[in-house]
Amino acid sequence: MSLPVSRRTVLAGAGAAAVSAAVAVGGSPAMATGTGPKPTIVLVHGAFADATGWSEVINRLTRDGYTAIAAPNPLRGVASDSAYLAAFLATLTGPIVLAAHSYGGVVITNAATGNPNVRALVYVAAFAPEAGDTVYGLQTRFPGTQLDEAALDFRPYALPNGAHGVDGYVKRSAFRHVFAGDLSPSAADLLWATQRPGDTTTIEEPSGAPAWKTIPSYYLVARDDNLIPAAAQRFMARRARAHTVEVRASHVAMISQPRTTADLIGKAAR
Repeated sequence: MSLPVSRRTVLAGAGAAAVSAAVAVGGSPAMATGTGPKPTIVLVHGAFADATGWSEVINRLTRDGYTAIAAPNPLRGVASDSAYLAAFLATLTGPIVLAAHSYGGVVITNAATGNPNVRALVYVAAFAPEAGDTVYGLQTRFPGTQLDEAALDFRPYALPNGAHGVDGYVKRSAFRHVFAGDLSPSAADLLWATQRPGDTTTIEEPSGAPAWKTIPSYYLVARDDNLIPAAAQRFMARRARAHTVEVRASHVAMISQPRTTADLIGKAAR
């Protein structure tokens, strides 16, 4: 369903970023893999959820000896969010693997460009844009998305210049079906209650030069995704020449399939 420009919102999915108790901002411990220290794994969330979505993935990566950091994503716009993450990455030393969910894929695609420490990109039911692509254009390129205007609540917020922006939230009545169909109703309700919104202008903001053209990429396709259709995910994965794994999962594949998600990230890190 095509939304009026004035009401389109960030239809990029939830996905959350979780903070591990074992986080070390200075980089991974010097654990030899035969070619140097293990990379720091930086996980980037999308919109419509809080920071807990990566929790079980972080637990698994930590048990495997990696330092995992869930980086903040401001959800204010492609250029500003990407610049924020790029500055965050600049504080880390040593090799880095970036993994992202949903709209977070747009952010890592832009933030990693020009950073020689980033060795791999992992997209988990995520947008992997080409230069000039928009979230809205990719999401509606193939049929199947179930997130339309009727499924969203719009709430204005004040900007520093005195103007107002508009944030989009997924309605409770639509959240499980659109976002987390393979989670229990109580788990989906918790994600709904803690969701973080995205600014509605984000989906029309074009992406820049993609880092996947020069950095090896990996993609986890969620076959049962009702937000980013699986056909769109496969298209983006093929275009990025990504090593691709498919799984029966809703949009929040990192929550419902944490083992498969962590295994793919581990493969990229190795």
